[in-house]
Amino acid sequence: QVQLVESGGGLVQAGGSLRLSCAASGRSRTVMGWFRQAPGKEREFVAAVSWSGGSTYYQDSVKGRFTISRDNAKNTVYLQMNSLKPEDTAVYYCAARYGTTIVAVTTVYDYWGQGTQVTVSS
Repeated sequence: QVQLVESGGGLVQAGGSLRLSCAASGRSRTVMGWFRQAPGKEREFVAAVSWSGGSTYYQDSVKGRFTISRDNAKNTVYLQMNSLKPEDTAVYYCAARYGTTIVAVTTVYDYWGQGTQVTVSS
């Protein structure tokens, strides 16, 4: 079993930065991903990183602005968010799935954190 706890959300001005953290406990040989859900919208993929940290994949809208990384020694995954836009406002969720393949589909992730709110003001 994998338990995930997100932190680092908050309120920032457009153009600002935040770093989200996801602390994991339990089995750690997983692909990790970040998803987000805005009011009235479906949960969508943001970014994912392989177990080794050597491979990453991003949603087009965040490429060049967000960076996902992981520190397996600390069992922690990060999402560095720069140049934030109001459109990035959402609850951000950390997720995990067993395996090595990065998958940008919500339904294949097995474990989820409780979410952390990110609000970007104009």
